[in-house]
Amino acid sequence: MNLYHLSLLLGSPQGGEGASGSSLFSFLPLVAIVAIFYFLILRPQNKKQKETQKMLAALKKGDRVVTIGGIHGVIQTLKESTVIVRIDDNTKVEFNRSAISSVSVQAREEKEDKKLEASEDKDADA
Repeated sequence: MNLYHLSLLLGSPQGGEGASGSSLFSFLPLVAIVAIFYFLILRPQNKKQKETQKMLAALKKGDRVVTIGGIHGVIQTLKESTVIVRIDDNTKVEFNRSAISSVSVQAREEKEDKKLEASEDKDADA
């Protein structure tokens, strides 16, 4: 097999000296596709995964949470890899931490407001 046949197999329309310059341009669309794939799919996915890990690490007792299955409840107990969630007055269910999809920001803000009010009331009484 000579150089001409090899250049035809590689898809180069030219033979000889011009083949090296056009092969560089043939890889350019591939590089562009990889870059687009990274910026549209991989990077946002990694960012979301980091945010989820941060949210799971910041769970506290008393947080209102929603599980992946749509169950709403309040965290009663935190363990290393699981969370016990109170769903109703007498109903507690244990979930993996990864089953928590979101934490209610409103409930966390209300809890902080109550703590501030309680500390202000103590200061006013003193």
